[in-house]
Amino acid sequence: MAIKLLFEEYDLENGLHVILHQDRTLPIVAINLWYHVGSKNEHEGESGFAHLFEHMMFQGSENVPANMHFHYVQNAGGTLNASTSFDRTNYFETLPAHQLELGLWLEADRMNSLAVTERNLETQRSVVMEERRSRYDNQPYGTMIMELFSRAYKMQAYRWPTIGSMTDIQAATLERVQAFHAMYYRPENASLCLAGDFDPATARRLVERYFGGIENGPGEMFRPFVHEPPQHTQVRDYVYDSIPLPGLMAGMHIPDMNADDFIPLDILSSILTSGDSSRFYQRFVYEARSAQSALSYAFDLEQPGLFLFRIIAQQGKTPEMLETMLWQELDEIRRNGVLERELLKAKHRIETMYVRSISSLQSRADILNSFRVLSGNPDTVNQHLEKVQAVTLDDVQRVAAKYLTEHNTTMLYYLPYPKKSSEQV
Repeated sequence: MAIKLLFEEYDLENGLHVILHQDRTLPIVAINLWYHVGSKNEHEGESGFAHLFEHMMFQGSENVPANMHFHYVQNAGGTLNASTSFDRTNYFETLPAHQLELGLWLEADRMNSLAVTERNLETQRSVVMEERRSRYDNQPYGTMIMELFSRAYKMQAYRWPTIGSMTDIQAATLERVQAFHAMYYRPENASLCLAGDFDPATARRLVERYFGGIENGPGEMFRPFVHEPPQHTQVRDYVYDSIPLPGLMAGMHIPDMNADDFIPLDILSSILTSGDSSRFYQRFVYEARSAQSALSYAFDLEQPGLFLFRIIAQQGKTPEMLETMLWQELDEIRRNGVLERELLKAKHRIETMYVRSISSLQSRADILNSFRVLSGNPDTVNQHLEKVQAVTLDDVQRVAAKYLTEHNTTMLYYLPYPKKSSEQV
């Protein structure tokens, strides 16, 4: 399947990278700005700072009052949002094509003059803490990934969650927050992608007008790259939570998203748990009736990530039963590989997901920025499907045998709190 995203790219003198992808099918334009900063750029004791700025960036700048960014975009008929991950933070708007200048002005104004004030910090500190409570701490199974990552990583900053810890968020001072902002939210650390109905010459002129005069802050950016030591002994722990059914969470160390072995691992994940006809769904849910859900995921990270399994038991089943089945199934793949039809199905599923992911202008802008920031070259996106098609049965069996092993695993049993006896009530 030959799908090629056409674009041009260049740098401003201040280092801002610009990607232009023209598509005049509809009279709209997507503005997508990535800052190469995520939770892995935080120092220990400053967890949650990158996510905090996902909120702070809407709290006003020199020419835009607090929360008016939303007002301007929505009144112009547009939509907007932002997100934070371990490796990056992105901000994006989709606007009518004739409102391109408005979107560029808004993004440039907050890049150049964000109001990082004590008042804004206190307001957004409370918002973030409430978000953590509602989305993670008070959500059944909501902390499974953060509990796993905190045990699987010993050195890398992936060991703390993007949302941050309550202690660090509460302790954040204005001085430390301002220093974090000055270090990362500047042109040389950003990639701006425009996708849609625009004239390239006009777009270049507007980008230069609004972003060209923004200066970079002093000092070098903190770029941590800590080599996580190889895991030779399984890590095992028990986590108790307010959950209705027990579960199993397992993570195996794998290479980063740009490594040759990552795509075979991604395909293996699809074979195991994508769809009701997938191998694990058939074994765990339908045949053995030991689980009500079985998920796996090859975590695509800029630095070495994890291959995750999340299996929630059926009533009356235990994590021990789930683990026994997990190793039986993985051992079968390590010894005998997967079937040709399973491999073809996984490739078709990945192709379909990719085509859907680039169906909207905003998604295209985001994926071009993703490959630019995390892989170093946006054109890598145009080789992605070729790499998927090149994966063989031997590749899938090889990566399963190399990475999905007992000694390379962090295993968590997720258990409901023990019931109190009548004497304790």
